[in-house]
Amino acid sequence: MNSKITLIGGIVVAVLAVLASSSVYTINPTEQVMVLQFGQHKRTVQDPGLHFKLPFLEDVVRYEKRVLNLDPPVKRMILSDKKPLNVDSFARYRIADPLTFFKTVRTEAGARDRLQAMVISELLKVMGTVDLNVVLSDDREIFMAKVLAQVNAQASRFGIDVLDIRIRRADLPSETSQAVFARMKTEREREAAENRAQGFELAERIRATADREVTVLAAEANKESEILRGQGDAALTKILNDAYGQDPEFFKFYRSMQAYEGALATNGTYMVISPDSDFFDYFSSVDAPDKSAK
Repeated sequence: MNSKITLIGGIVVAVLAVLASSSVYTINPTEQVMVLQFGQHKRTVQDPGLHFKLPFLEDVVRYEKRVLNLDPPVKRMILSDKKPLNVDSFARYRIADPLTFFKTVRTEAGARDRLQAMVISELLKVMGTVDLNVVLSDDREIFMAKVLAQVNAQASRFGIDVLDIRIRRADLPSETSQAVFARMKTEREREAAENRAQGFELAERIRATADREVTVLAAEANKESEILRGQGDAALTKILNDAYGQDPEFFKFYRSMQAYEGALATNGTYMVISPDSDFFDYFSSVDAPDKSAK
């Protein structure tokens, strides 16, 4: 009798334990839970802690509350200038509406597949409208914002909120890199040649301006010197005229001495002139020394 009571008591305790375990569940701070009854949604619980449900009648489905990462594979894309580009992108998203998420994709793996296809599709569309210069410039933020808005419009149907989409890396294929580098080298060489030509033209312009200024300055200096020389000659003529007026004989003697100095300044000068020439007038007028006086 006692053994039967003990057995029944054990069974009751086991049943109560099973009922208790199936009616209690916990939610971590990183989770959000949907409670289903016979596959139908009853409620969504996002508060962490201990919660209760009807045993055996209600089930819980857990989804992440944290921001999730999506890393699509590297995709070859064609830009508007017909250049191929290997694009490595990533996205950040979260499950914003668990019920819509459950009805459309059910699992996070299914959501990643859908979201990956959307991100690659929108990147292909937008990248086909821009060239390489835009991809490598700050304008990339503008067209990436368009990609984010378009992906978000589609992802909202699945209860997903896409927070960010970025290009981690964008590389030219190896067969294209050499052609791009060659074109860049040619372009830089052309710019260098243009700069050299412009520098040469500017140097010639500066040189011509300097030569013109030198010519003008020299002409003005010559003009000024000629004026001063004329003024000096006029003053000299006036002085000579005044001197001639005061003592004509001395003036004639002075001018003869200047002529002698100019004609006989060089050593070994030979002059063939008639003895009675006026040039030696002052030589002949000087009495020669008397040799007989010795």
